[in-house]
Amino acid sequence: MSAGPESSHVSSLGKGDSLHQQVLASFPLCDMTEEDLTQNPQFCKLLATLAHHVDQTGLTVPLKTELEKAEQKLHSQRRHWLRSESLYRGLQEMIQDHCVRKHHTTVPPDQNMFYETVEKCLLVAQCVRQLDPSSSINQDQPSVLGLNPQQVMELMPPEKNVQRMKQSLPRELEKHLKKKCLSLLSYYQPEWENESDGLKSSKLSHLSAQLDKEKKRAESLKQTCRENTVLLQRQTQLYLSELIKCIQLLQSLILDHRLKVQTDLDRKKLDYFEGKCELVLQKIKSEMVEIQLDTYTTEAVSAHRKIREKLESELKACQVEKQSLELKLASFEILGKEFEALAEEYCRLRQEIEMKNWALKEFTQYNEK
Repeated sequence: MSAGPESSHVSSLGKGDSLHQQVLASFPLCDMTEEDLTQNPQFCKLLATLAHHVDQTGLTVPLKTELEKAEQKLHSQRRHWLRSESLYRGLQEMIQDHCVRKHHTTVPPDQNMFYETVEKCLLVAQCVRQLDPSSSINQDQPSVLGLNPQQVMELMPPEKNVQRMKQSLPRELEKHLKKKCLSLLSYYQPEWENESDGLKSSKLSHLSAQLDKEKKRAESLKQTCRENTVLLQRQTQLYLSELIKCIQLLQSLILDHRLKVQTDLDRKKLDYFEGKCELVLQKIKSEMVEIQLDTYTTEAVSAHRKIREKLESELKACQVEKQSLELKLASFEILGKEFEALAEEYCRLRQEIEMKNWALKEFTQYNEK
């Protein structure tokens, strides 16, 4: 049966605006986001119902009423205390100013009597207040230095001087307060310092309203600053959450791109290593060919050397045989047909020698090349 009023409260709260925005506005001090309310709808309904029973600070309506009454009472007592404290400090300042003025100029006797009476009255009143026990203190406790308020009151100035002081006090206090107000006016707006006293007094009457206006403006700015701080914190959280999502998305994109590019990189590396291996193999082949050529050249030189030595030995043998045949030819030159056969043999041997000389010459030229 209780669900009906709560649902009506929730529906009325959501009119004209989003329910989530209404809840966030009702609880600005809570560290929540619209996403949190979306993910927890029951909690959102609970806060919407609770918003009709508490204010933005979390206080209930009865407690808020009691707090306002206590604050009013406190403000009243504070005003009473401030009035007394302001009067006391004003009198103290007047006495101090009189002491300073007395050391620089000659002061009339009546003024000396007035300020001495004020000073004694203030001192006696302060001592009486210190000696007067409050209601929370046991009356049987010994007083300070064994004195009581009645004994201190005997130190008051003569009644005639007190009455004369009371008659002059409002006028002197008004002059002192007016002087302070004019100083405050000059500090608040220095351009009014050279104005006439009448104009200053006229503007002084509006000073309290202006100061109150400035105070309200400062409080409004503080409230706006607090709201902006809460809004900034909320926006910062949203920004950070979105930033984290973007970073995660970017990481996934980088990983996908890396996986796609890795295949191309591997293929290029493979082509590079294949080319490098081919160059190494070609270099090895060229070195092997050079080694084979060197081996072949060595073998060819050795074979040519052997052939040359053989040809040279055969040439020497042919030359020896030629010389022997020439000797024989010279000895048998006188012979007839036998000489012709010997001559033919000589021609054959000569041609054979020439052929071997030619072969030796060609082999030498080839070897030199």
